Amino acid sequence: MGQGDTGIRAAATEQPAASRSRRGAVVAALMLSMALAALDSTIVSTAVPQIVGDLGGFSVFSWLFSGYLLAVTVTLPVYGKLSDTFGRKPVLVAGAAVFLLGSLLCATAWNMAALIAFRIVQGLGGGALQGTVQTLAADLYPLKERPKIQAKLSTVWATSAIAGPSLGGVLAAYADWRWIFLINLPIGALALWLIVRHLHEPVRESSGRRPRIDWAGALAVFACGGVLLTALVQGGVAWDWLSAPSLALFGTGLALIGAVVVIERRAAEPIIPGWVWRRRTIAAVNLALGALGLLMVAPTVFLPTYAQAVLGLAPVAAGFVLSVWTLSWPVSAALSQHVYGRIGFRNTAMLGIAAATLILLAFPFLPYPGEPWQPALLMLLLGGALGLFQLPLIIGVQSTVGWEERGTTTASVLFCRQTGQTIGATLFGAIANGVLAARLGGAGDLDAVTRALDSGAPAEHVRHAVADAVHAVYLGAAGAAALAFLVLLFVAPRRFPVIKNPGD
Repeated sequence: MGQGDTGIRAAATEQPAASRSRRGAVVAALMLSMALAALDSTIVSTAVPQIVGDLGGFSVFSWLFSGYLLAVTVTLPVYGKLSDTFGRKPVLVAGAAVFLLGSLLCATAWNMAALIAFRIVQGLGGGALQGTVQTLAADLYPLKERPKIQAKLSTVWATSAIAGPSLGGVLAAYADWRWIFLINLPIGALALWLIVRHLHEPVRESSGRRPRIDWAGALAVFACGGVLLTALVQGGVAWDWLSAPSLALFGTGLALIGAVVVIERRAAEPIIPGWVWRRRTIAAVNLALGALGLLMVAPTVFLPTYAQAVLGLAPVAAGFVLSVWTLSWPVSAALSQHVYGRIGFRNTAMLGIAAATLILLAFPFLPYPGEPWQPALLMLLLGGALGLFQLPLIIGVQSTVGWEERGTTTASVLFCRQTGQTIGATLFGAIANGVLAARLGGAGDLDAVTRALDSGAPAEHVRHAVADAVHAVYLGAAGAAALAFLVLLFVAPRRFPVIKNPGD
């Protein structure tokens, strides 16, 4: 018996007590790793004034977020393929180590350029954390038990989304902003220790040949994603959409797409294999969760400004209006197994996204200025609808592939969702600014309104303009939800071709 036979087995059902205790330790490590990735996306935001005051670089501070997001997104496909080739454990350990190294470097940054560079290093490790944690969650549990671990991970993400900004503000105000990054070290060290000690993947049969890594494909995917996402993130912000930098980046990105296609077709073990898009189930889930990323921008980016400018709430109260969806999302996700167990993954997801479409369409019909409980109620309902939509798709698509393809499949799904969020931020930002410009006589944008909130309540005509702009964004989000519904209706198979494992 090899070491893997005494450790954690994928899709194991009847396990001895020692193996179950090992699985509990590994799950704890996954939750800690997820907490690291989730906290890092929110904890920095409230400390920006202190960081800028200490290091300067106000004109480029947005790259603290954009650089991290870019690194996470473009590395997801690479880590997914590597985890299928070499196993989850080495990829997760290496990714966590890189993330912690980036955190330590961020705490020692001497200027804004150095901090941005170190945030990108963090992101290079964050891509491994996000993708590999989700893949291991499917490896550890059989199909009927996967909602349990996914609900735990969703709860960790939701809690981090609520606690992150507050924790960042407290550390920046009463300690030092550098502790925002140093706090990652003990959490990450504990997660690493648990993984190294308790995660033993099953021994797989060797094919007799040395694994071939598609380094050319990895570099091409990284370059292509980095160029195109930079064009989307900075277009209309750092430069005009039709300016030379935008045109150059988009042109380069299109050329790199062609290079990726050529390289991947010729590669023996491509980073992004063609079957990811040739299989109807995976292609449909990729497109549907890309639309989810798109529509999530409406509440996460624009609702806090709406709550402050239109409802007149303080920043903390405005954050609560948004955060209520993190209460219903995990609960709905955990209960979704009772629905998809009866009507299937596709129909459950269609039910959830149909409800989300109606909820998003209801937002523009809220009374003006209205009461805070009204958008909060819609967000509570939206979280429930999206929990019913997302989890069945992730569990369903992971169940249609074997161990050797699960990392690539999971990474492709997360990559599409992240890309959807980037496109959504760009698209809906343009919509909101266009509506504001029309309502305010060609002057002003949402960023200017947000900055003006610091100096007092906006004028009444500005409040009306913000309400109209956010209503337009929610209509766009409803369109993205409707698109996801149509993708599931016409592209996804009625029944997902689930691969049955013992205990499923």
